[in-house]
Order: sequence, then C-alpha cells, then structure tokens
Amino acid sequence: MSSLILPSSNLKTGINLTLEKGDGIYVYDNQGNQYLEGMAGLWCTSLGYNNQELIDAATNQLHNLSYSHMFGGKSHDIGTELAEKLTAMVPIENAHVFFGNSGSDANDTQIKLLHYYFHAIGKPEKRKIIARKRSYHGITVASACLTGLEVNHTNFDLPVEALGISHTDAPYYLRDSLPGETEAQFVDRIVGNLEQQILAEGPDTVAAFIAEPITGASGVIIPPAGYYEKVQALLKKYDIFFWADEVICGFGRTGNDFGSTTMDIKPDMMSLAKQLSSAYMPISAAVIRGDMYEAMIEPSNELGVFGHGYTYSAHPVACAVALKTLQIYERDNIFAKAAETGDYLQSQLQQYTDHPLVGEVRGRGLIGAIDLHNKAKGEAFPAAVSYHLAKACQDQGLILRAVGGTAIAFCPPLIITTAQIDEMMEKFAKAIAVTEAYVKAEGLM
Repeated sequence: MSSLILPSSNLKTGINLTLEKGDGIYVYDNQGNQYLEGMAGLWCTSLGYNNQELIDAATNQLHNLSYSHMFGGKSHDIGTELAEKLTAMVPIENAHVFFGNSGSDANDTQIKLLHYYFHAIGKPEKRKIIARKRSYHGITVASACLTGLEVNHTNFDLPVEALGISHTDAPYYLRDSLPGETEAQFVDRIVGNLEQQILAEGPDTVAAFIAEPITGASGVIIPPAGYYEKVQALLKKYDIFFWADEVICGFGRTGNDFGSTTMDIKPDMMSLAKQLSSAYMPISAAVIRGDMYEAMIEPSNELGVFGHGYTYSAHPVACAVALKTLQIYERDNIFAKAAETGDYLQSQLQQYTDHPLVGEVRGRGLIGAIDLHNKAKGEAFPAAVSYHLAKACQDQGLILRAVGGTAIAFCPPLIITTAQIDEMMEKFAKAIAVTEAYVKAEGLM
C-alpha cells in the first residue's frame, strides 16, 4: 500500500499504472510497456516528452539563476522577457500578467484581482462571479467554487456563496436541451436564464462571467452556434467582464493560438497554464486588461505593497522553459500544423457518429470527445461505461480519459502526426469493440 494520497483518483482502487519514462508522444510504464499518450498528460504536454530544447532551457537556467522571487520590487530578466512575449500574444489590450504555478492558482489570483480592482475604482459591491454548471476551473478552495462539477464539491464544504459565486446553465445541448428544442431555441433559453440570473443578483454586483471556450473535464462541450455572440452582448449590456479560462484551450489546442480566437470571444481576462510550458515546469499566468492594472497602482502605493504573491511566482526556471516553449511554437509554426492534424483527427472521430454506443462526437483542432449514449433508450450510459472504455484503451496501449461522466476525451500532443493519429484510432477501435461487448453482456443496451 502506497503512502501517496492520489489526486483525482478512486482512493479505494489505488494505483493502476506507474509510468517511468516518456519520449515524443509515447510513455512507458515500469514494466516496459509502451502507451500512446492520447491526453497529452493532463491536456498539457503539447511538445511531447524528452524535448531536448526544453530540457536545455531548464538546465541552463538552473546554472545561471536557479531561484529568485519577485517580492519587494525584485525581478529577473527571464521573467520580464516571458511577460513581454506573452502579453504580445494575447487578444487583450495593453495586457498585464501575473505568474503563478497552476491553472487553479491563476483563477484564485483572478478572483483577488477582480476584488482589488473594483475596490480601487470605488465599486466594492461589484464582486460576484457567474460560472457555469459542468465547468472546471480548478481545485483550490476558491477555484473549486468556480468549478461546476459535483465531484469537486461533495464533502469539501466549499464557501461558494460566501465568495459570491453562482452557476448558470452549461451550453450542453445533447444532455440539457428540452424535448423538441432546436439548438437556436436552446441557446435563447439558457442565455435568457443567464440574463434573469444577472438581474436577480443585481447587475451592479456582478463583476465577471467565467467560461472555458471549450470545456475539458466536463466532456469537451462546444456551445451551439450563436451562444458566445449572445452571451458577450449580454455581458456588455450589463458591464460585466468576460473571463476566459484558457488553461486547456490556450496555445494551439483548438487549432488557433487561443480558444477565444476559435470561438470568437473577446475576453477582458484570461487564465493560462498547462501548454504555456508544455508542462515541463509548473507555471501559470493571470492576464488582465491594462486599465485594471493601472487602477490598482495607487491603492498599492497607499498600502505600501500589493499584498498578493507566491513564493514561486515567475520562478526563473519555469519562466525559461515557458519562454522556450513559446519560441518553439512560433519558430516551428506549431499552431498551424496542429490545425491541419486537428482537422484530420476530427475527421477520424466523425466515423463514430453512427456507432451504437455513441450519442455525439465533438471537437476542434486537437481536442475532441466521443459522448457515450444509449440510443435505444435515449439516455446516457452509466459512468461505468466510459471508465470501462478508458481502461480498455489502456489495455490496448492508449491513454485516454473518461470525462463528464459519459464521454471519452482525446487530447494528444500538438506534435502528433497523421500516421500516429491512425495508430491512436486503431487502438481505440479495438477498445470500443471490447466495451460494446461489455455493454451487451451487462444488459445495458
């Protein structure tokens, strides 16, 4: 029995795979078995494993400056250079960036920045945040309150109401539409519900609406046409910030630089992590508009310090790896290449649209999901079916992930080739055949 407390795992079943090394898009367990890493780790190893340039970037920085903090006005060139490179990329005017260690702490930071900003401009009552059901924004106390998944709330006694957080409808047409409701009618209904929620909370008290452009852990949910256009018009009407959680979608995952570009979102704030460093070092970024930052300068001067920061904010080794990652993306035209291979992946996934276990196939770029659905009964299969499929994939040498209770997600490294996508789909075909036999044996169809 291991002394580890495993994150996001069934603590009773414990460890089922121990990985030892990785190379390219493959990882190897401690028995020497090879697996195609179809989830890029946790949606993050964009450049794959054993990238020598990233290893060298970390090694060189360790030799030069292994650690330095940024408290009390101290800084270092590599952190400054990364900030300038990043803010030049994002679709936010005069962007400013705060570095942390994970997507969860980036979202915690954003909550505090919102509160600080609205205090600074004399609107302290404007502090509420509307998130969505079926969303994932992290697991620290504050970011878990933003998350809209039951498993991340149950037994944790999270202070959701105390933080002024509420949840609105997910744009999940397959599961949440009413009988006979068209996609357009569904969008109008849930956007109308959002407006009623804003009015009930009081528009002058709502600071921001947070959304993943395309969700991850809840099932790679892609909103129907018109959803984001109408949501953004609504937020503009009531002077509410659009906060894009780009932790998964950012840096080429959806076939563009950011998920906001893919989904035509113009955010006021962005949270970034994961592919920022290809997961070779922990680093995150909370990005805000320039006017937000400028409003916070004088209040911090009055107090003598801006009272927020982490020991490892802008850790120089993490910054060096992130900067090299961004340079590789640009030099090797990774986003455009990922768009091409992403189109190929989506075409391969579409062959499962008519499969007896499948209700819907979703995706953009190199992220996708197959949603399992009992067509005969017109309802979702139990969660055990998607977990069975994930285990069947692992048995075939393919790592995928069961998400949202009913879906299986695909999110390979951005460097995957079409030939490797074929290999991935061959393994998946064998696994879903095994799962279909299981479903029939269990009498679930």
